[in-house]
Amino acid sequence: MSEPSCMRLGEAVQEVGQRAPGSKFLALGQTVFWDEPMKASLALEAQRAGVGFVAGVHDTDYFAKISRNKDHRVELTALPHNDGSTRNLWSAAAEFSELFGSETVVTKEELLKAGLRFDRLSRSRPGFLDEATEAWGWRGVVSTDDNAPITLEVSADQLARELCNTLRWAIDESVQSIGENNRPAARSIGDQLNEKFCDAAETSNRNLAAVYRDLLQPMYEQVAGEPLSFETSQTSELLRFNRSTVGLPRFEFLKFFVDHRTRAAACTAYNEAISTYPGLYGLTRFGTGAIPFDLVIPGLGRGTIRLGNRGAVITTKKPQFLSYKKPLESLEELAGLIEDKFGPNCALIGKAVTLIGMLGREFTFAFHDGASNYVRASRVLHQKLSFHVHPILRIRYQTWDSLASIDNWFSLPKPFQAAFGTEAICAPSFASRWRTVVEEQKCRLDQLGKIRKPADLLNYLDQKVGGAWSLQCREYSDIHGRLTALSRAIDQIKQTRRDLHNEWRASGQRWQEIQKAMGDHFRAEIFEKTPSESALLKRQKFVDQIHDLRVERDLLRVKISDLGDEERTMAQSEEFLKVHKRRREIELEAELKRLSMIREAVICSRGLENSNRRPSAWWLPLVSSDGKWFRAIAESATCYWEPMI
Repeated sequence: MSEPSCMRLGEAVQEVGQRAPGSKFLALGQTVFWDEPMKASLALEAQRAGVGFVAGVHDTDYFAKISRNKDHRVELTALPHNDGSTRNLWSAAAEFSELFGSETVVTKEELLKAGLRFDRLSRSRPGFLDEATEAWGWRGVVSTDDNAPITLEVSADQLARELCNTLRWAIDESVQSIGENNRPAARSIGDQLNEKFCDAAETSNRNLAAVYRDLLQPMYEQVAGEPLSFETSQTSELLRFNRSTVGLPRFEFLKFFVDHRTRAAACTAYNEAISTYPGLYGLTRFGTGAIPFDLVIPGLGRGTIRLGNRGAVITTKKPQFLSYKKPLESLEELAGLIEDKFGPNCALIGKAVTLIGMLGREFTFAFHDGASNYVRASRVLHQKLSFHVHPILRIRYQTWDSLASIDNWFSLPKPFQAAFGTEAICAPSFASRWRTVVEEQKCRLDQLGKIRKPADLLNYLDQKVGGAWSLQCREYSDIHGRLTALSRAIDQIKQTRRDLHNEWRASGQRWQEIQKAMGDHFRAEIFEKTPSESALLKRQKFVDQIHDLRVERDLLRVKISDLGDEERTMAQSEEFLKVHKRRREIELEAELKRLSMIREAVICSRGLENSNRRPSAWWLPLVSSDGKWFRAIAESATCYWEPMI
């Protein structure tokens, strides 16, 4: 696709009538504590234009999860994300980032690309990978159960303490990053936010989805700094599937996969559409007859729908079954079977790619730029099935640039201090400097990746960091010279040993030649003969030569052994070991500094770009209680239409 044409939010709201007649904007999120409430800017424009806006909780997706640690079984806990022990962590329904933070894992691949001597650090610092690659300023509450529940099934009071503590952590760390003059006001707002959430979460007999839904309106309004009027919903409600809802346009896409006459072609189209997108699975992974839709059954969970000619299987934790006498031809048949067996409150939800085709038929999705990249596969699928879906509105923010007019200061967290060259920075300076910092840190990663020799790394640290690294660089050069002299002496001994060993091998070759000549002579002139005096003298000469070789070889073995002892003595001398140990220490210190620089460079480049694109919305009132930061972001935001067919 070519670069999309961008416009202001107000212009896009005015266009929605032509692009998606009669539709409402739909903002679906799995938590209220990340970027979703940033769409308050779109809700404001929609409110002014009289266009419908629905903020929803995606409560039918799986709650955050990670593979269970067999030695430490905990059902729900807050964890960092790294490229080691929590590499396969996935969290969306309960994630929290402190100011400037994001779920930006410093990958092992990035460390290696930037020249890190990974094996050396692994030997000297076992387990260093977790800390080195941890996403800075981010925590996710996850389920460690092999069968993670969907958000709709998670009890709020079961999670209350862990959620409140993790939010408290994110707020407290964020407050510490705000300048001292504004810190009391930020702490007060943070306390109110934490109290509001914890009061709602600790209410008995409520699920997490209900808590999030109740918080949508106040969170949007707190970010916007003014009252807003919009609808709230959740996917378990939007996608409720029964006899009374089956006729809604949102279920039209499902018909391709239910009607046995079109199912095979539709499933083939789906498999082809997702084939080039990593992380998306073909339908064979889900079993025979699987279609790319799941059923959420109250009390039984979520499972893939598998359709046969005379029955269906819902692959919940305990599989459920439907029976029918002939292959299905209509959605009404399926809706009736589901309602009769499980009641009217089941939700039928498309897997990621097909969810767009369901809700995008009626609503206009509002996505942030960079979110849900799998929709490219959705577009291919729609094209293959010639199915019309409303375009998605993609929103781009200039989060950090918008600080230019904010009267506040930041106490920069440690990973940002070297890159920005200061510990305290005013908001306008951060706004004008951050993009340059991003490019500088990307350049630093490239430079580090070209440095392979320890001496070159130390020279780089001397030039770029200075301070004690100048001393380290000089000491390393001196050590290198001393080790070179010691090594040269040892190498000379090694060479002498090699020369003597070659002589010893050559004497052995001569020994074999004399032995052979002596044997030939014995058989020719002595064996079963009366040997002449000259023959006996010749044989004695052979004996004398062998004796001399034996003496020579014994002397060579002694010399070789003595030289070996001398080599080992020199190599194991206190001076040599001390100097060699010091060299390894300096090299390790330099590698640890390289690791620190790589980590900070990724946090200050890719990390800042990610948080600029999708900031946690609650940062805005903490930093700018007067709403100026929100208004600046809303005014500078651009958006574009992403076609879905």
